[in-house]
Amino acid sequence: MDANALSRENAHLKARLAEVEAALAEVQEANRRLEDILRSSQRAQFGKSSEKLSPDQINLALEDAEFAQGVLEAAQEKAEAALQRARGETPPKPARNRGHLPPHLPRIERVIEPASTLCPCGCGEMARIGEDISERLDVIPAQFQVLVTRRPKYACRRCSQAVVQAHAPEHVVPGGLPTERLIAWIMVSKFGDHLPFYRQAGIFERQGLHLDRGTLGNWVGRACFHLMPVVDHMRAHLRGADRIFVDETRAPVLDPGRKATKSGFFWAVVSDDRGHGGAGPPIVLFHYAPGRGKQHPLKFLAGYRGRFLQCDAYQSYNAMTGMERDNGPWQLVYCWTHVRRRFVKRFENEGSPIAEEMLRQIALLYQIEKVVRGKLPADRLAARREHATPIIAALKPWLEVQLSRIPQKSQLAEDIRYTLAHWPGLIRFLENGTLELDTNPVENQIRPIALTRKNALFAGNEVGAENWAMLASLVATCKMSGVNPVDYISTTLHAILEGHPKARIEELMPWSFAQPSSLAA
Repeated sequence: MDANALSRENAHLKARLAEVEAALAEVQEANRRLEDILRSSQRAQFGKSSEKLSPDQINLALEDAEFAQGVLEAAQEKAEAALQRARGETPPKPARNRGHLPPHLPRIERVIEPASTLCPCGCGEMARIGEDISERLDVIPAQFQVLVTRRPKYACRRCSQAVVQAHAPEHVVPGGLPTERLIAWIMVSKFGDHLPFYRQAGIFERQGLHLDRGTLGNWVGRACFHLMPVVDHMRAHLRGADRIFVDETRAPVLDPGRKATKSGFFWAVVSDDRGHGGAGPPIVLFHYAPGRGKQHPLKFLAGYRGRFLQCDAYQSYNAMTGMERDNGPWQLVYCWTHVRRRFVKRFENEGSPIAEEMLRQIALLYQIEKVVRGKLPADRLAARREHATPIIAALKPWLEVQLSRIPQKSQLAEDIRYTLAHWPGLIRFLENGTLELDTNPVENQIRPIALTRKNALFAGNEVGAENWAMLASLVATCKMSGVNPVDYISTTLHAILEGHPKARIEELMPWSFAQPSSLAA
């Protein structure tokens, strides 16, 4: 090989080396970013500021980590391909499991033929012996369409007296623009996906549709009026539940007189029997109240026939035990998650060995609950009495001994006194297999309200807050039942407008809704 050839080969190898080094540098930088995001996620989940963030908040950090992971993988693949090309090898095709795409989605096929199907040896046309098929998920951006309804008129040409025409269907907005499905989509976008009306108006604007937030609110308000009987029937179901969960969250409401907001509250009431294999439908209802005092749960829980109220230890719930009812006073079932939260803080802030041991014992209780989740109440109760009762029996005297050994003004002593003061309600799950160890079923329903509140900032008035509570109840109950809320609300609105009889309103409940066949395939 002459000197020129060697020089060209050397230049080529240097270029390849520079390409590989650049790709490796990209990998290292992407890896550094990923490690930073993971450390931030760990601090957010396990840091000392609180027990842990909500799953939605944690998911935000994890989404960033997955984003960075994608960058890292792409950089690694580029670097590996460059190394293989430098060695004269052909990079292999990556093997990925893309999962199974739903069969109801339309398929658009394209066939990619070789540039030539003639044999390179000159034998002539080659025969087709098979094919490789791949499916990739594509998207058509949200499209709006105009539904044109024609109602032909017919008249007799002989007598010119009889004229017939089909009646115009009833609509949520008579003579207005929106279909019932569009209104359902707007409703779910706000109360299920946390998009305020002004953001939705911006989405419409990008499609050339000039709809202000007031118009969208008016449409949803009209639909809210028609859906009231459905929510009332959901409330009737909930009143018959033997055990309910209750919690509350702040609901800012505009106070025009002061040009500021005032604090109202959404009180959530949940019935969810899936933990013990019950047949009752999962339901959540939100009630708006202008305050957090005991008079509010006393009011909206009047008429409920249940025996057990699963809640936190907020003092307003104590009034429920003195409520005069045909079924006797409510029995409060307290939440072990709230107890655990206190000792997590003590362990993280102070490194307390007492708090660490308390957390270990609570973890044992949750391990038992994990095993019995979904089983029949009798089986759950038997397992609890065998495994959880000994833990509980030893835990109370142990806490009393520890309380006598530590400073009585310490935060740890306050946490132990809190636990012992609520002991009867904390151990009530040992008496009934339908009861849960915590109030997670209702806390999981409270979180979406907080997200909508964060984006919408406040309700315009108390009536608006009440409507917000009603529609959020409907959307959340659909989600608990595994039902597409847009399909459900649009179908239900059509049925109501067409005169669905009130005597058969049970057929319109979310848990009775059958998904459209195209989506159920």
